[in-house]
Amino acid sequence: MKDICCIGHITHDRIVTPGHSVDMAGGTSFYFSYGINHLPQEVSYQLVTKIGPDSEAEVERMRKAGIDVKQFNCPHSVFFENRYGIDSNNRTQRVLAKAEPFLLDEMKQVDDARVYHLGSLLADDFPPEAVEYLSTRGKVSIDVQGYLREVRNEQVFAVDWKDKQRILACTHCLKLNEYEMKVITHSSNPRTVALTLADMGVKEVIITLGSYGSLIYAEGQFYEIPAYKPTEVVDATGCGDTYSAGYLYMRLQGAGYVEAGKFAAAMCTLKLQHSGPFTDSITDIRRLIRNNAK
Repeated sequence: MKDICCIGHITHDRIVTPGHSVDMAGGTSFYFSYGINHLPQEVSYQLVTKIGPDSEAEVERMRKAGIDVKQFNCPHSVFFENRYGIDSNNRTQRVLAKAEPFLLDEMKQVDDARVYHLGSLLADDFPPEAVEYLSTRGKVSIDVQGYLREVRNEQVFAVDWKDKQRILACTHCLKLNEYEMKVITHSSNPRTVALTLADMGVKEVIITLGSYGSLIYAEGQFYEIPAYKPTEVVDATGCGDTYSAGYLYMRLQGAGYVEAGKFAAAMCTLKLQHSGPFTDSITDIRRLIRNNAK
């Protein structure tokens, strides 16, 4: 049995800026896997992904890096194109190719795990029956972002969460940010949101609030987690996935909510200081927490 099994597509990302274009791998499963892989192997881990031929080389790189990958095949990997104007806040996103969803029959072939972390990228990645099935075998952890994205004619549209109540009823951990909480609960108050989600069945609600830190609600208690200031902000891509990796890594070793939250926040800050996935060490994480202790 694995401690953590992350299930999600590896994406082909194309970043286009004025005068420059770069292609790279991405997706929740990509950033989560490398985050876990740079920590001491105190928890056992497996990535389950579904890719097209264009991502074969990336999966081989992950395996060579020591990541245990179980692979399902489909005609295409997810292909995101992000175009930025002169103003970097002006982004146009297209989905040039979609991977097939993770089906119930495939989930029955996945190894047992204590926690299944579902890295959704698009609203139809995980049929509700697949999520319900996984919840009978281990605790389900979800990053909400993909459930709020729908593709129409290559364009990405923000949508409410279809099958929200059905899926949340079998979700143990849910991570979301300040934008996502407004979409799914229509509230801008993190504590109100956390209570609403707990009423819907979520056992651990983790709300990240950028520079304001994060809020965890579990077992009837709120826990406020500080944000650690980066030395510089380089690339926020994958920060939420890195937070999830750190949080679950610690929780599965018996850490409390505050300890796990601080570890995750520090890990997220270190990743923010460079492009690509997390590449620092547990020593760096501990040092950042220690240097910011009050």
